Amino acid sequence: MAPPTLHTDVANNPETLKLFIAAKLSNRNINVVHRKKDERIIPYLSKTQLPVLELAKDDFLFSANSATRYLLSGDVVLNDANIDTQVDMWLQWEACQLQSTVKDIISIASGKNVSKEDNGPNLALLHSHLKYMEEKLKRNDNNLVKGQMTAADVTVWSTLYHVFNQTDIIKDWEKNYPKVSSWFKCLSGKKDFQDGVNQLTDSQRTVALTESVCKSNQKSSKATWESKSESKHQGDQKPKSLTSKLPLKPAKQPENQEAANDVLVNSNEISKSVAAWKLPLTTNAVKREHPILPVPGARNILITSALPYVNNVPHLGNIIGSTLSADIFSRYSQLRGYNCLYICGTDEYGTATETKAMEEGLTPQQICDKYNVIHEEIYKWFHISFDYFGRTTTKLQTEIAQDIFWKLHKKGYISEDTVDQLKCEKCDRFLADRFVEGICPLCGFDDARGDQCDKCGKLINAIDLVKPRCKTCSNTPIVKSSRHLFLDLPKLEPDLKKHLENVFPKGIWTNNAKVITNSWLRDGLKPRCISRDLKWGTPVPLKGFTDKVFYVWFDAPIGYISITANYTEKWEKWWKNPSQVQMYNFLGKDNVPFHSVIFPATLLGANQNYTLVDSVLATEYLNYEDGKFSKSRGVGVFGNNAKDTGIPADIFRFYLVYMRPESQDTSFSWDDFQLKNNCELLNNIGNFINRALMFISNSFQQTIQAMDLIEGDEKLIAQINKLLHRYIENMECTKMRDSLRILLEMSTLGNQYMQMHKPWVLVKGTNEEKQRAGTIVSLSSNIAALLSVLLQPFMPQTSATIQLQMQFPPEKNVILNNFSCYLLTGHKIGKPRPLFQKLETDFIQGLKKKFCPSPTPTAAASNKTDQAAAATLGSEADVDTLNQLVTEQGLKVRELKANKAEKSVIDGEVAKLLDLKRQLALKQGIDPASLGNKKKNKKK
Repeated sequence: MAPPTLHTDVANNPETLKLFIAAKLSNRNINVVHRKKDERIIPYLSKTQLPVLELAKDDFLFSANSATRYLLSGDVVLNDANIDTQVDMWLQWEACQLQSTVKDIISIASGKNVSKEDNGPNLALLHSHLKYMEEKLKRNDNNLVKGQMTAADVTVWSTLYHVFNQTDIIKDWEKNYPKVSSWFKCLSGKKDFQDGVNQLTDSQRTVALTESVCKSNQKSSKATWESKSESKHQGDQKPKSLTSKLPLKPAKQPENQEAANDVLVNSNEISKSVAAWKLPLTTNAVKREHPILPVPGARNILITSALPYVNNVPHLGNIIGSTLSADIFSRYSQLRGYNCLYICGTDEYGTATETKAMEEGLTPQQICDKYNVIHEEIYKWFHISFDYFGRTTTKLQTEIAQDIFWKLHKKGYISEDTVDQLKCEKCDRFLADRFVEGICPLCGFDDARGDQCDKCGKLINAIDLVKPRCKTCSNTPIVKSSRHLFLDLPKLEPDLKKHLENVFPKGIWTNNAKVITNSWLRDGLKPRCISRDLKWGTPVPLKGFTDKVFYVWFDAPIGYISITANYTEKWEKWWKNPSQVQMYNFLGKDNVPFHSVIFPATLLGANQNYTLVDSVLATEYLNYEDGKFSKSRGVGVFGNNAKDTGIPADIFRFYLVYMRPESQDTSFSWDDFQLKNNCELLNNIGNFINRALMFISNSFQQTIQAMDLIEGDEKLIAQINKLLHRYIENMECTKMRDSLRILLEMSTLGNQYMQMHKPWVLVKGTNEEKQRAGTIVSLSSNIAALLSVLLQPFMPQTSATIQLQMQFPPEKNVILNNFSCYLLTGHKIGKPRPLFQKLETDFIQGLKKKFCPSPTPTAAASNKTDQAAAATLGSEADVDTLNQLVTEQGLKVRELKANKAEKSVIDGEVAKLLDLKRQLALKQGIDPASLGNKKKNKKK
């Protein structure tokens, strides 16, 4: 196989440094082809794209970071999902945060006749980045990714090289950031890094790199710096008026605005955008009146998010996985003028509720009543705006579920069969999977549960457990046959496939939703048991089965229908109207098959013209820091304690969307949370909006000025318009994370526009210059107005605050196809105030400590304590009590292992479990030593 080819204009491209170092580190041979800076390597690209790594014919990597990772694959990066995720986060951080800051710093530092004070905001931002790195390096043993060097180190080092090797740019960085300094110097001393620098710069190093950064970041730097210098004193001369050179026209807009944000516009786009800008805004927001019903001819969207289990408190991963994502799409749909209904509620039936009721000493109904209120309060605090939030323990749920069952039964889609189950004679009931524990028949693990072994991960049947025991009383259950009802999925499979073939290309299906659905269909569907031997659930109405209830995954999706029926008696207009209604399901990937296979198959079998799902939007998992959320261990932020942090809900909403696990698992990180708040919200969006509005307030009596647009302004309008189109395209595809980042690009453009034209200087000049300043800040205020509308789905309270400050007309709360003038000449704004507050490191570190597990005693100390406790226990406890304690401790160990807790924590709890088992053996007259012999025999 031929080696890859690197196309690059070396002298003008610092991004190439990453690739040279990566090739050296991995001993990969690459062909380097030197190209002219304007040469288009790929004919179908709309602009020059260098460097480009060509892997094979018509197979290219355009991102330098992706190419760096490719070159290092198999050599530096371990095949580990957690490490891969961390590397991805660093590569994204370098590309989106660090790189643009460094380029701006070097561009300004190298400009002629430019005050170095202009670099103040950029240097402050760089210090914030270095502080973030310092904390990460402390945690990860002086590595960006713990335990090894990865593509993350190569990319970040390559970018920092440009500023660290110029001592006059950033002072005292070695002293202030010792971990960063140690890390940087360690890599700088490696031969591969030195060779990469030499290969790029031809031994001219710093000078060549500085020039290349400036050229790549700002092709028109000379014109820009000259135009800026015109407004400054030169010797004893008076400063020239900007209008003396270009009447009523400022200096040409720097091209780094395009480079940094990749917003290229042509003359046709500019003329169309300006024409749209000048059109009066005639479309008004649609007033919503309940009950909301489908409207003929309108786009009617039925939005559901997976019904949360009532028996627990949702954590941040649960929230972004379903309810918050659906809320964002619902709010966006309303701003677009779509007729939408957002339905959700608590899933209250099944084994999980019975288990929770037993734990808390309450009835299942009391548990449902208690946690339904908790859920509602959590979602209300997060500003999740359901049109109706209901529950499944209602009369209508029973009526509709039983009606669908009878329809299926009448059409021959229900079958009966005998199932062997475990029954506890002491509790006098059949045991659902979660109520049985025992020894795994596959690996010998002695604490497997009735549906899956946590040690080997294999699915098992409860009756196959060795030495099964009832989770409630530890009694040994017996095997007994029980008749059950099955949904005959094989008969429904042809109709289901036909439906999916129709909606896959038309709807929005995430990749994981398609893959999971197709995996169920690949080998043919099997009959699915839809009844359970429980008391808490929707009763099965068929004679001979009235002592059973419906299985939760047959029953729960029907909850969407019954909740809608509790919302409006005209519910069938939504649920039996497929020609006029589109249905979007938002959920986590673990819920996909029940929404994409079982539920639509059920409705197809009922044959009542039910509305079927068009789009399934499934997220991956959001983890917490380096592990998983765990309520029992106090790890992670759960919905009911997010409020206690004192951080506004909108900040959580912003970060959760920013880290939304759309294509792979992501992690909630407090350090990154702080960084995104301080950089993206405070320094980017907040800074731009506050600057624009404060200037209008202080310099123009809170009044929007006449906007006399010139070439640079029109270009900016076209760029904003193009970003608006991308925002809409992404939101239509539910790519919420990308849309949010487009908002940040918009505000970055606004900040660059203000920074370049300096209205605070112009307003002190001639009347023409003051008029020019009025145009700049009034156009900026209109961009801020657009941002307030586009931000509404993500941060509703922040959006409302911005609109209050600018006295935004409520009827203009709409997302149009093009950027229009929201705030007309003469419009009076209110009193501007800062939108966001800085999150300090000490505060964040306190939250990290609060929501992470506390240190555990050493194993030796733990064993001594446990032995003392066990000695006391052995003299007092009877067999039943010890059985119960063994069961509870086994559950605790299993949960720790499932959540991948630290080994020392698991070992400590396992030691407790073993001591309890020894005490139990003594009570039962069994030699405790024989327990160890059994384990040895198993290993043999």
